[in-house]
Amino acid sequence: MEPRKKDSNQAGWRISSFLLLALLFAPGWMLTAEEDHATARRLRESGDILPLEQVLSSIRKDYPGRVLEVELESKQGRLIYEIEILDTKGVVHELYVDARTAQILRSKIDD
Repeated sequence: MEPRKKDSNQAGWRISSFLLLALLFAPGWMLTAEEDHATARRLRESGDILPLEQVLSSIRKDYPGRVLEVELESKQGRLIYEIEILDTKGVVHELYVDARTAQILRSKIDD
């Protein structure tokens, strides 16, 4: 009797369904740019987060420079702006800022 061969489509389906489950249960938000923008707008309009412009204004005195990237994330039930700023000396600072209060929770120099 010949061993039964695995159907490659069946194996591919198992891998795909595993990846889908992993994405569904992954911590934090995993959204497309459009969904992310809509979510941020909804949270800002409901007062759950401060407008990004207000947050950037409040951190500029301590971290002047060019904003390279901003992400809005949910970490441990808290909404956080993760902001990368390039200062005048060429150093990139990664800031974790509470999206409700604009309080800098953590900062580090990005390698």
